[in-house]
Amino acid sequence: MSMELKGKVIQLLQMQTGMGKKGQWKKQEFIVETQAQYPKKVCLSAWGDKIDQFHIAEGDMVNVSVDLESREYNGRWYTEARAWKLEKVGVGGNATPSAPVGDEPFSSFSSSASSTDDLPF
Repeated sequence: MSMELKGKVIQLLQMQTGMGKKGQWKKQEFIVETQAQYPKKVCLSAWGDKIDQFHIAEGDMVNVSVDLESREYNGRWYTEARAWKLEKVGVGGNATPSAPVGDEPFSSFSSSASSTDDLPF
């Protein structure tokens, strides 16, 4: 499932790294807050080369394309919002939001995984 999220990067979480079946991996999670009347905070993740490509910084206004995916591990389900495309809004003078910021509903989005879980996804 793909969707777009627009908002402000309010926090960068600590980089996570590890070894998996396919070799070493790295993951950077970041929190985006929508700019709607009732702002929502959403934890997104960037993996591998996307981390360097995105150059995410706190305070950036962004438009992020994400894929939502849930996986089962030991009888529990974990949901991740993985960023696959990120555009900084207002950079270079030609990027402007094409729709009101924060119109996406997030009431059904939840993740039971915490950043302390030792999972490779």
